[in-house]
Amino acid sequence: MLKLMICTVGTSMFFPNMENLKKGLDVNAANNDKDLSGMYLSLAEPYNQSDWNALGTALRQIDGKDRICGAEINSLYGLSEKEIINSETKLFFLHSDTDNGRNIATTLCSYYGERAKAVQIDGLQDEKPKLFRTTGLRNLAKQMCKIILDNKYQKCGINATGGYKAQVAIATIIGQAINVPVYYKHERFNEVIEFPPMPIALDYELWMRTTGMLYDLSRTADMVKAADYKEILEGDDRVESFIERSKIDGVDYIELSPVGLIFQETFKDRFQTERDSVLPADVPEEQKKKPQWEDSGNMKSHPEIREFMEKITNELRFVKKCYTWKYNGDLSSRTHFHLSAKGVEGIKSNGTYTVKFIVETSAITDGQKNAAVAALNAWLEDQR
Repeated sequence: MLKLMICTVGTSMFFPNMENLKKGLDVNAANNDKDLSGMYLSLAEPYNQSDWNALGTALRQIDGKDRICGAEINSLYGLSEKEIINSETKLFFLHSDTDNGRNIATTLCSYYGERAKAVQIDGLQDEKPKLFRTTGLRNLAKQMCKIILDNKYQKCGINATGGYKAQVAIATIIGQAINVPVYYKHERFNEVIEFPPMPIALDYELWMRTTGMLYDLSRTADMVKAADYKEILEGDDRVESFIERSKIDGVDYIELSPVGLIFQETFKDRFQTERDSVLPADVPEEQKKKPQWEDSGNMKSHPEIREFMEKITNELRFVKKCYTWKYNGDLSSRTHFHLSAKGVEGIKSNGTYTVKFIVETSAITDGQKNAAVAALNAWLEDQR
């Protein structure tokens, strides 16, 4: 029995169901049952008055498998019949950033009572396709992952019946990535189905190599110059699925795709649990050394660079020392760590200058180097 169910929310409850009542649809003929007229008509009044709490209460008098209730109630009724959920299962209704989405979520919460919670997905609306594709779907993935990871000790499921078709795809990918069952009920199905396991594999080492970009893009809603992550983007074709590309005034920009966000959230949590088993060995304190840097010219006027490298050496147990190898006083970049031909490399920028430095670690294998990169980017995230 599942303790928690995440439900995407559509508009079938209102369109066409309640709208047909409002227009005086002959529901008796549609259902071939004259005795149901009073129950159906009891829904029309709160709907016409926009009393969503009253509508939720009135819907409790209708059989949960009746199509008038809408996709969400129909599918949850089916899951209850299969004993996948029960009256104690917590319900999260992830609704669109629209008036209809908010109103239907309010109705559903009234119907299910205190065990239900409405969660608005900002940007998830169809009036602005670009906002829907980038911000909306990313926020949907982020909220789903957050709910699952916040409740990771409870048995969770995803009901992807309601809402836009793109939501089904996002829910399925999340389910495969985090090993959470995904359920769906088409209006023509007699029962709810569970999506079967699919051959989707997410590469842990690929995540560790790309954490600099993924951490950065997951923090901002703004687009970032693709040139800032040239080494990462050119290193593996699979990285393209993590990003959306745009060209503005001839300049290439990137932002995190919903798949990229799922990839990031999945492995960020996993790494926190497994980091001690994959990181390089600790460096004894007596073997740690002060940073080497160009103590002249422009570099000398930026003591914060030395302080940054000292902090890395002191706080990360697998780091021996750091040393600079390149400085550009007129270049803006993104502060992050990655694996380059020179080894584990850090890039620090304050928006005006950029300095590149090598982080010498105790890593021996490629796997340990990738883990070191991931740990450094996680550490950087904590500094912000």
